Amino acid sequence: MKKLLISKNLFILILADVVLLALAYFLAYVVRFEAKLGTSELMVIKQTIVPVVLCKLVVFYFFNLYRGMWRYTGIVDLLNVIKAVVVSSLIIITVVLMLSRFQGFSRSVFIIDAVFSLILIAGIRFLIRLVLSTTTTTFKKSINNNGHKTLIIIGAGDAGEKVVREIYDNPRMKYRIVGFVDDDKNKVGKQIHGIKVRGRVDDLKEIVKSESVDEILIAAPSAVGKDMRRIVEICDSTKVPYKTLPGMGEIIDGKVSIKTIRDISYKDLLGRPPVRLENDKILEFLKDKCVLITGAGGSIGSELCRQICKYGPSLVVLFDTSESNLYSIQMELKHVVTYLKYRAVLGRVQDKKLVDEVFRKYKPDVVFHAAAYKHVPLVERNPWEAIYSNIVGTNTLAKAAIAHKVGRFVLVSTDKAVRPTNIMGVSKRVTEKIVQALPSGSTKFMAVRFGNVIGSSGSVIPLFRNQIEKGGPVTITHPEITRFFMTIEEAAQLILQAFTMGEGGEIFILEMGTPVKIVDMARDLIRLSGKEPDTDIEIKFIGLRPGEKLYEELITEGEGIVKTEHEKILVLRNGIPGGEPKDQGVRFNESNCLDEKIKGLTALADAHDAEGVKFKLKDIVPEYTMSDDEAVV
Repeated sequence: MKKLLISKNLFILILADVVLLALAYFLAYVVRFEAKLGTSELMVIKQTIVPVVLCKLVVFYFFNLYRGMWRYTGIVDLLNVIKAVVVSSLIIITVVLMLSRFQGFSRSVFIIDAVFSLILIAGIRFLIRLVLSTTTTTFKKSINNNGHKTLIIIGAGDAGEKVVREIYDNPRMKYRIVGFVDDDKNKVGKQIHGIKVRGRVDDLKEIVKSESVDEILIAAPSAVGKDMRRIVEICDSTKVPYKTLPGMGEIIDGKVSIKTIRDISYKDLLGRPPVRLENDKILEFLKDKCVLITGAGGSIGSELCRQICKYGPSLVVLFDTSESNLYSIQMELKHVVTYLKYRAVLGRVQDKKLVDEVFRKYKPDVVFHAAAYKHVPLVERNPWEAIYSNIVGTNTLAKAAIAHKVGRFVLVSTDKAVRPTNIMGVSKRVTEKIVQALPSGSTKFMAVRFGNVIGSSGSVIPLFRNQIEKGGPVTITHPEITRFFMTIEEAAQLILQAFTMGEGGEIFILEMGTPVKIVDMARDLIRLSGKEPDTDIEIKFIGLRPGEKLYEELITEGEGIVKTEHEKILVLRNGIPGGEPKDQGVRFNESNCLDEKIKGLTALADAHDAEGVKFKLKDIVPEYTMSDDEAVV
């Protein structure tokens, strides 16, 4: 039935074009001879009108004028009509010239005919679009007062225009749009699809009150950081619910659609600009390669999996010690990403025999080592686990990478490795030393160091949200504590970008922007939940935890830092050609010495000797400041 309906519509379309083209040809003669058509002119029309119309229909077909959907006629369709009319007219003129050298024909007739053809053929298509759009709009308006929410849109740009079209084209989106607001004063008073730009963002509160607005939609993907904070504050003042669109980058990448309206998240307020990726370079290193990702089910590991699958690796080996995390990421790859070239390995990275078997069987070309224990208080009270997982695990993987001739090995590190004050940080500093101490032969080792990741496992934001949902209080260790933050997606993208730049021994530093005061973050999250900090939700300071710093750093004094070709990636002078290491203690080229110290650490960990572990770590990393927190045993 549907096919029959399409055929019927196509027949009507062609028939309409036949009538219009014949009319255009006749009108051309009428205009040329000022409505005084003689017998000879009528005879010419009678003899030529059929071949002229047929020629144009054939050309129209080859320019796909009968494959479009009239409901969505636009500029591209108009350009195709222009091309088809011009080409068909040129063909007709050429044929007439070759057959009769225009004997008995008026040259201007064909020019006038082309103009009339263009006007009529394009006009009928846009008329149908107008009729269908008007019908949809009329239907929409007829039901607007039947349980539909009144909506005002912040942002009279491309995103706002797309929202209007989505709402008009989709009756299930039960909104009635009462207007736009936009900070561009030149747009105020103008209209988009008949909807007026009623004022600037600062006028929002008055407009919401006068129009009885039920909901506000922020359609300003370019507004980040400071601008988004201002918009959110103004929306808060209206006491009306508000949501936002996903970023245009997410829409273009196909992650979400324009219909995916969502609540404001802290990511929107963070204001991190989009990452510039050299996709061709990343593709060169990952296409048809076997990639091993440790900690594949964790926050960073799972995002690396999602990002890497875009570049067409031959196989992704998922390595994780958590059964639930590993199951979750493999199900996501299978059912959401629809990438089936993976193997899931459940095990510990410090299991030398298992690691060797995995490397022998799958022969990875690239290793991303994201597996680590990272929760500061837990690791502080169970320091032996940091030795096993973070240090021994990294050493085991690195040695296996050399033995099996892996091309590149990327260690995911942390800003807590800089002048560490806790077991987690110092253990990660030792892992950096491991990858710098190993010879840069067939395997190129590098580390990527960055700060806190929003929404990652164990991060502060999920904790704050949970506390807010329960009515508070929101607990913060210190009023002056600050942290660097970036999104999970940004961290994974920059890791991929940095790994293409390594030549062996580098520690790459991701540009983290301005550190954020945790108390300011807590207040923002409370406001985003529709409550007022210190009024509806109490903020309570509980004191610094064992091994916790007031602020984090990304480099140690004396390490040196050098810019790279990428604006968001820096590299430490240590370990790069021409760089002189400034660290004290174990030197980067003393791999055998470091191995001996790791054996000593392992022995102390086996004995659950927390004090001994700390002193041994101090020996390896002299800048480490030991805490006096007691272990659990």
